Amino acid sequence: MEPKIQKVVLAYSGGLDTSVILHWIRDNFGCEVVAYCADVGQGDETEGLERKALAAGASKLYLEDLREEFARDFVFPMMRANAVYEGYYLLGTSIARPAIARKQAEIASREGADTVAHGATGKGNDQVRFELTFARLAPHLTVLAPWRHPQWPFTGRADMIAYAAEKHIPVPVTAERPYSMDRNLVHVSYEGGILEDPWREPYRDMFRLTVAPEDAPDQAEYVEVEYLHGDPVALNGEPLSPSLIIERANQLGGRHGIGRVDLVENRYVGIKSRGVYETPGLTLLMHAHRGVEQVTLDREVMHLRDGLVPRYAEMVYNGQWFAPERESLQAFIDHAQWQVSGVARLKIYKGAVSIAGRRSVNSLYDPAMSSFEGPGGYHQADAEGFIRLNSLRLRAIAQVERRAPKMKN
Repeated sequence: MEPKIQKVVLAYSGGLDTSVILHWIRDNFGCEVVAYCADVGQGDETEGLERKALAAGASKLYLEDLREEFARDFVFPMMRANAVYEGYYLLGTSIARPAIARKQAEIASREGADTVAHGATGKGNDQVRFELTFARLAPHLTVLAPWRHPQWPFTGRADMIAYAAEKHIPVPVTAERPYSMDRNLVHVSYEGGILEDPWREPYRDMFRLTVAPEDAPDQAEYVEVEYLHGDPVALNGEPLSPSLIIERANQLGGRHGIGRVDLVENRYVGIKSRGVYETPGLTLLMHAHRGVEQVTLDREVMHLRDGLVPRYAEMVYNGQWFAPERESLQAFIDHAQWQVSGVARLKIYKGAVSIAGRRSVNSLYDPAMSSFEGPGGYHQADAEGFIRLNSLRLRAIAQVERRAPKMKN
């Protein structure tokens, strides 16, 4: 028998799912529901949220400004790793969930709540990301996941839209445009509805942060990003806080159509899903970070780190932010980033980003050594012994192959 729920802290966005969930929890369990919304950079979506939450039955609303915390403690460490999932996805939604869940656990403790709830479906990744965070930071709390609850009466978003209309719950989704949208400081993601057809191109007017590349300015723009120990600290010479540098990079990249991705990805739960993302700022900052790394990181350290990036990205995607393996890998990455300070210059034009220059006081690049115009301290004859040693194993294999009888087809 499940313990009786006394008080719930619900991760609440004011969107379709959590608006219906708030109303349903209160009616179904007869308990107090405290609504909590994390401002992680979703803009004007938080306007009027308290009125909506109270009207849906919440006892109160916590609206927590996590923008600097989110950028500093979550996005920046991930950016130091150059984390990309399956070659395309810059993990904008994935990295926000542990930040939101950490504060939710803190509020549950402050409120004396026995339960935390979220609106993630049983088919998605977010349920894992929320609940692995709770397991590490607040294992004493009961987790209520309505989409997985046996009494949950809805089979999909169409049912919820009808329920919201019946109960007069204001929601920003209509049957005419039934895709789901998630926005934060890092990106906007779109999924569901018409986007479930992977052959169908997204609506042209769907995008919020970026213009279409073909509509971007006909003149290229240059931008300089300064890094200190692997973190961006200034844009075009202007020092900025972590959240502000991401916002400014979003504006720069957005007007040039940078950072759109259309991806069929592999969810952690085993389902393929189609997501459309726009991540202009992080796309710019990722290129700039790579530019500074090119002149400051040792070859073997860079190659070792790059070999671990897919695994790191999987950890973030799978909700393992507070797991010991991610924390251990982060320690290595952060140690390697200590020398990554300098400036990268980017050229952005109609959806494309290229590195136009890089410089650093920690640069390992030696123009005299690299030049074809002089020795620069490099003795070319040394390469003969280097090649001879590296070819020993290949010569041994060739000798064995010549002695062995040929295989018949």
